[in-house]
Amino acid sequence: MLLTKKPHAGTPARAEGARSPFVHSLQRGLSHALPTLDRRSFLRRSGLGVGVGLAASSLTLVKKAKAAEGRETAVGQGKVEIKRTVCSHCSVGCAVDAVVENGVWVRQEPVFDSPINLGAHCAKGAALREHGHGEYRLRYPMKLVNGKYERISWDQAYNEIAAKMQELRKASGPDSIFWIGSSKHNNEQSYLMRKFVSLWGSNNCDHQARICHSTTVAGVANTWGYGAMTNSYNDMQNSKAALYIGSNAAEAHPVSMLHMLHAKENGTKMIVCDPRFTRTAAKADQYIRFRSGSDIPLLFGILYHVFKNGWEDKKYINDRVYGMDKVREEVLAKWTPDKVFEASGVPEDQVFKAAETLAMNRPSTIVWCMGQTQHSIGNAMVRATCILQLALGNIGVSGGGANIFRGHDNVQGATDIGPNPDSLPGYYGLAEGSWRHFAKGWGVDYDWIKARYASPTMMTKPGMTVSRWIDGVLEKNELIDQDSNLRGVVYWGHAPNSQSRGYEMKKAMDKLDLLVVIDPYPSATAAMAAMPGKEGDLNPNRAVYLLPAATQFETSGSVTASNRSLQWREKVIDPLWESRSDHMIMYQLAEKLGFGKELVKNFKMQKVKGLDEPVPEDILREINKTNWTIGYTGQSPERLKAHMRGMHMFDVKSLRAKGSWVDKETGYDIAGDYFGLPWPCYGTPELKHPGTHVLYNTNQHVMDGGGNFRANFGVEKDGVNLLAEDGSASKGADIQTGYPEFDHVLLKKLGWWDELTDAEKALAEGKNWKTDMSGGIIRVAMKNHGCHCFGNAKARAIVWNFPDGIPQHREPIYSTRPDLVAKYPTHDDKKAFWRLPTLYKTLQQKNLADNVAQKFPLILSSGRLVEYEGGGEETRSNPWLAELQQEAFVEINPKAAADRGIRNGEFVWLHSPTGAKLKVQALVTERVGPDTVWMPFHFSGRWQGVDMLPYYPAGAHPVVRGEAVNTATTYGYDSVTMMQETKTTICNIERFTA
Repeated sequence: MLLTKKPHAGTPARAEGARSPFVHSLQRGLSHALPTLDRRSFLRRSGLGVGVGLAASSLTLVKKAKAAEGRETAVGQGKVEIKRTVCSHCSVGCAVDAVVENGVWVRQEPVFDSPINLGAHCAKGAALREHGHGEYRLRYPMKLVNGKYERISWDQAYNEIAAKMQELRKASGPDSIFWIGSSKHNNEQSYLMRKFVSLWGSNNCDHQARICHSTTVAGVANTWGYGAMTNSYNDMQNSKAALYIGSNAAEAHPVSMLHMLHAKENGTKMIVCDPRFTRTAAKADQYIRFRSGSDIPLLFGILYHVFKNGWEDKKYINDRVYGMDKVREEVLAKWTPDKVFEASGVPEDQVFKAAETLAMNRPSTIVWCMGQTQHSIGNAMVRATCILQLALGNIGVSGGGANIFRGHDNVQGATDIGPNPDSLPGYYGLAEGSWRHFAKGWGVDYDWIKARYASPTMMTKPGMTVSRWIDGVLEKNELIDQDSNLRGVVYWGHAPNSQSRGYEMKKAMDKLDLLVVIDPYPSATAAMAAMPGKEGDLNPNRAVYLLPAATQFETSGSVTASNRSLQWREKVIDPLWESRSDHMIMYQLAEKLGFGKELVKNFKMQKVKGLDEPVPEDILREINKTNWTIGYTGQSPERLKAHMRGMHMFDVKSLRAKGSWVDKETGYDIAGDYFGLPWPCYGTPELKHPGTHVLYNTNQHVMDGGGNFRANFGVEKDGVNLLAEDGSASKGADIQTGYPEFDHVLLKKLGWWDELTDAEKALAEGKNWKTDMSGGIIRVAMKNHGCHCFGNAKARAIVWNFPDGIPQHREPIYSTRPDLVAKYPTHDDKKAFWRLPTLYKTLQQKNLADNVAQKFPLILSSGRLVEYEGGGEETRSNPWLAELQQEAFVEINPKAAADRGIRNGEFVWLHSPTGAKLKVQALVTERVGPDTVWMPFHFSGRWQGVDMLPYYPAGAHPVVRGEAVNTATTYGYDSVTMMQETKTTICNIERFTA
């Protein structure tokens, strides 16, 4: 069936099996035995009350509603509650008020008091209520039996899964299982999962951030101290110019654009650099199209003009930056306008105009997203951006900064305190001291934890990454830096179609002994696992289980927005059907595996539908007790809840409380706080640090949210002092020059030790500020003396511990420009890198020898749509969103289309060097250049032209299904973090033939 309207350009066809939301909702209403559905009743029941002006008081429009317990209650006679929650899609952090009647979520309202979303929603946020009763959710535990999913009990699932895990552990060790966490977990669940995997005895765990912003975290943290957004969406209203590079905020983070549009009304100049003309680019004062993967030539081309014209901030560089002189020499010598044009395709006049705009309109900010991070040199691209901002003096100032937009609602929090393979929560490393710190915080014996690991060596060795678990299964065992290949994988709230090399992932899934999927929606993993593979690939002993997790609306907890603000979600409804919260599942599975008591030792338990569940507030208090490094210690549950109730008191630009306001429930006064206590919020909650709105800002006292660059890289390098110069300390600091981080020794040398209480001295002896659980060292340094606990050093323009100390352009492994490969070759191959060998030069040279660029001459890139989010199973299962975007498509330039005889709207085959091929619709458009094609990455449910509907559990399938772009993406990983290279893969396209 073809529709006459096209909700999103280039997607005219309704997906097979898709139903109109009107029909869908009507059928659901009839199935719930409503006697009639007139127009007003339909609007009321379908959650469209916002649009038609129905108020919370007019709750008599629907005759009956089913309560959570299954009983019918006459509307108007029951209990109506307003629950404040946070959108579970992108990282902006939009607040939502859910109206709950007799346990049923009946409607939602945007929160106009929220300083973040100001009462606005995007399409996804406006459709949240559907997840509170989503028809296509996974309802029961299921097991794959003879190619079909069958319903089983929770007890059977737990018993069989635990038995299989213990069997694999005994035969192949604890590292034979890989645990994939979720950026949809709240902070408490993310933290608990890293604790869970640690007590299991492995570092083989990871989550979405690896393939989202791991290059950002590494690049930014190694430049100035912390791997996060330095300012905020709100603060962009103070910017005089903004450069977006590899960020399509209008679709990926729609509400963030509110703040940019307000800024533009006040004269802010907006530059957008992107290989594709996006909806964000449509709002720009200057749009620069450049070749995907050439970010460094473009950024250093801009920096060339900054240096050439003397526009750099010389005093700022002298006082607060290390190594900029060497960068200046290289940029002026190497990135002249002709070289920039050759590598990026951007003419000199465009580059000069961008440089002049940023330099003449300070403070200026830079925004980047996955367009910049998902490359084999993503870490270097990130650092090139950082260097440009340092040269302009834009870091540590309001209106400046590195505004790094994260992709999921809690990908920032999950990165900060969740299941990372190379660190414990709070970016504590895997050294013995870190383990002892957490063992103490957990109340668990350190030696007992150590004995859980295969060996002491494995306890301190970073695990594999989610981007490479495929090779953990398929690679030769002798080349893997652990005893066994991976034999089991747990997908816990993660979409496989968001990962590259999907064609090979299917082979890896087929070889596993155990695959467990824990998700509110079964995800593409379920269908991929059930779909027959090639003969000989399937492990005949493989066991596959699906466990229904609750959504974030069926529990409570905190979530960290991209700007580092934490917000507390209230529980909206009880878990539907047989779903259980993630932290309940963690506890129950740990019980079966023998370490349940250790996992929840510090937590009270609460009853949810008759079952024990750890109290989220207690998990947060344990986070507060242990995560001193990044200041996750001041955000007590009480402070966060007070902020949610007192949203109306916070300023929209500064995020600062506008005055005193005392929360009646907790008695807490929010005066002086920044909204959400953006981390770092140092010290104990009693210290009342206000949070940090703008990182590294020396114009404020450290107890007022001020700061400076972190002393995290030593005191000296090659005879050059790395500490900051005189006068560059935070306002009011007793030490006005650079200084190292604080520990018990420095406190004693300064004569400040006796300012600790006796109890604090006992805990601080032998410790530094990161491991002193009393918080005393932080209190004395910051409150008493105005000094930053992490020291005061220079930012690093040269990161000597990375493969390229000064960022270097290197061509992608799959490049369409053999001429540039010769000039800018990739890295040498690496052995045992994140436990696996990683190919660079060998594969790049093989591609040259095989003339791959001639066979696959188009750069394939991918990105987001406003209608869907992430892997898309959740949003494509929402009928209201599914109606808006019904078919997977590929954007192709008119010239490239004409050369191939392709017309707009026709189906095409997209061919990959991997051997995969995708059947998608062609959108012929000049949004992309002749050398580039683009696909959204939210689709799954079709596999090389075949509908995978028969392989989903009955009733738990997405409404819209389409080809996943990552079925076709190629090999390539960042040289520091294992970030996948999805933005510069290659392909060819031909007209569809059956």
